[in-house]
Amino acid sequence: MPKMKTNKSVLKRFKFTKNGKGKLLAGQIGVRHGRTKLSRKKIRNKTKMVEVPKGMAKHIRKFLPYGGK
Repeated sequence: MPKMKTNKSVLKRFKFTKNGKGKLLAGQIGVRHGRTKLSRKKIRNKTKMVEVPKGMAKHIRKFLPYGGK
């Protein structure tokens, strides 16, 4: 049976902690454009990555069969 392919678009959008066995992290939305009404603090806080909910992470892991390596 051939190896499963890693979905490259998912690989670029998400990061793992602990070599693919830990939490799944993703960037926040709302940082590309239209930020003039946001305070500097909110803009700065949106640059941090946040944990993906467990239900959603379960589906995302199917696209990364080898732990996002």
